[in-house]
Amino acid sequence: MTETKYPRIGETVLRETLPNGLRVVVVPKPGYRKRYAFFATRYGGMDMRFRLGGVWHDTPAGIAHYLEHKMFDTEDGSAMQALSQNGAEPNAFTANSMTAYYFDCTEHFEENLRVLLSFVSVPYFTRQSVEKERGIIAQEILMTEDTPDWRVYKNLLQCLYRSNPARVPVAGTVESIGEITPETLYACHKAFYAPSNMLLCVVGDVDPETVLAAAREVLPAERGEEIEREYGDAEDAGVFEKSAVCPMEVATPQFLVGFKCPACDDGEELFRQSLVGELACDILLGDSSPLYMRLYDEGLINGSFGGDFDQLPGAAYLYAGGECKDPEAVARAIMDEAARLAREGVDETFYQQIRRANFGASLRSLNSFENIAVGMADGCFRGFDPYRFPELYDSIGKADIEAFLRSNITEERRAMSRVVPKEAAQ
Repeated sequence: MTETKYPRIGETVLRETLPNGLRVVVVPKPGYRKRYAFFATRYGGMDMRFRLGGVWHDTPAGIAHYLEHKMFDTEDGSAMQALSQNGAEPNAFTANSMTAYYFDCTEHFEENLRVLLSFVSVPYFTRQSVEKERGIIAQEILMTEDTPDWRVYKNLLQCLYRSNPARVPVAGTVESIGEITPETLYACHKAFYAPSNMLLCVVGDVDPETVLAAAREVLPAERGEEIEREYGDAEDAGVFEKSAVCPMEVATPQFLVGFKCPACDDGEELFRQSLVGELACDILLGDSSPLYMRLYDEGLINGSFGGDFDQLPGAAYLYAGGECKDPEAVARAIMDEAARLAREGVDETFYQQIRRANFGASLRSLNSFENIAVGMADGCFRGFDPYRFPELYDSIGKADIEAFLRSNITEERRAMSRVVPKEAAQ
């Protein structure tokens, strides 16, 4: 395996690509009892349209999430149960552009690793089990739709984007999952669960050769076909809709204001944009910013208020919100403050304070085996090295923050989503 040392953060990473295309990453943690295995595919809720065998396929919204639910089924029973009985704590998740299966354990690591690799690479569905799962996932979707936090976020993305599948929930809808069959699940597994579209990351005090041997022996020898994906028509700077209002059974109105940012192509610039966006968000409206304290003192926001910067395939956006009775006043204050910072410049002392805080948070994230593995998978799939964050922070100055605010926090790029009490909407 190729060894890379990162002296600025005191880490070492071992990497190898197997003949079948599987990328294997081992992050050694000498002396730790816990060992963590993370097996991920570059396939998520947004990958609904793809080309396989020269033919374009359109699949139902929610199929990646549905497939994740069914992958724990095996001909012998349940892989989840087998891992749990062997001392492991297994789980899985589906995001917009990734699905991952993972476990941690202190004993029987190699045995558990082989179980993980086996059930994820060998699907087993029956028509009866697929139908049974449909009802379970439908209930999950309906429960989520009744959550104000989720509804206000989903509606914001549908305001920001015209065609990008970021506007489609990862779990799909009750109607869309009704179209899923065992045949479509098998077809999507064949397309996206090929070793060349996947990453195995192991964190802990492990023998790297043991990890490689398990992967070589359990997984298919074939690489699988290169998959071309489509994420809708190219988006311009303008939003699809300026606002959305959703009446719900809530006592206090909630809102999210979002700003549609240019999407970066895969590579290190994508990672750099994420750091710039996070810094800009914290400087503009983080809980130590002058704007936050002023809005809080004026009673326009409370402790629920917060913001973030996010990136998805073909999409990037900064958003903020919480409980609020006058969201338009808060949105206007955010835009006015962004314009002032771009015009007058960010205070150097405050910039350095936020930069140190964010750099420290990146360092602390290395204490979490899950954060390490997710970061490695994201970097692998999107073409950057997540452990190069010290060098990227070095390349960012407050002029980058000012340029980001000037370009992105504008009326053209703004949309607002609100959830209001039902009686207020009548």
